[in-house]
Amino acid sequence: MGNLKLFKQKVLVIGANGLLGQKIVETFLDDFEVHGIGRKNKPSLEFDKFNYTVCDITNREQILELVRTFEPHFIVNSAAYTNVDGCEDEKEDCWKINVVGVENLAKAAKRFGIHVVHISTDYVFDGVEGNYDEESRPKPLGYYGRTKLAAENALISSGIDCAIVRTMVLFGMGIDLNHNFVTWIIEKLTNGESINIVDDQFGHPTLVDDLAKAILKIVDLKKTGIYNIAGSECMSRFELAQKIAEVFDLNSALIHSIKTKDLNQKAPRPLNSSFDLNKTLKELGFQLSDVEKGLQTLRQQLDNSKLLAS
Repeated sequence: MGNLKLFKQKVLVIGANGLLGQKIVETFLDDFEVHGIGRKNKPSLEFDKFNYTVCDITNREQILELVRTFEPHFIVNSAAYTNVDGCEDEKEDCWKINVVGVENLAKAAKRFGIHVVHISTDYVFDGVEGNYDEESRPKPLGYYGRTKLAAENALISSGIDCAIVRTMVLFGMGIDLNHNFVTWIIEKLTNGESINIVDDQFGHPTLVDDLAKAILKIVDLKKTGIYNIAGSECMSRFELAQKIAEVFDLNSALIHSIKTKDLNQKAPRPLNSSFDLNKTLKELGFQLSDVEKGLQTLRQQLDNSKLLAS
């Protein structure tokens, strides 16, 4: 009884319809009063205790009014323009969502004294050296990374209490979503289609369920500063595809290795954006799953969803 909370603190989840946003909502519902916002008219998740509002974070007045009305103790921002190649073509939209939207959140948080947790990316680094820690100097290669770094700087310079979570290669199961890298591979191999996967891009595949739990830990401990939070294992995208085939009993012979340059993508990619994860382990006491465990968790979730649907 001593640990019973007399009231639940409030958390505002920005980007509640995305893969990570959905998991944050699910993870926080037991201990917090959760209010989600997004751009869809109807939320992807439907819970009795979950409130949802359509809101555009690039509209400063909308955000101020929502924060004034809901009075959250915490804001978790998982919204972003994440189409890396699209950012090169649609710079204005990318900047508005990734930077102006975050500036609006920072102003609202400052006015009402709210703690912010903001989701950032490994793309703030150029991927030349790898093993980046929280003190490593950012050097983004493309416009997406530049906007995410600008958002980090806007939060830090605002003087508010904030934690910045850099992460990468998210995968998991959600509702009404486009494929993430892992589920795309599962679908292609299940359909017997050959796929070309780069073997020279290295990073940490990250199960969104784990990441949401780490974010909850940051909120519970009221942590501030930058945190590198990602899966415990680093591998190439090609190695990840091979591991997916193994865990899901699919045909790995359909997976062919290529180089990043062969794709002729509009935006440059960091080739080795691996993280030093020691700060997260030391300060949060939390280590995310390795790739096999994460994929086994996903397989169980997908199998359960098929059983429920049948």
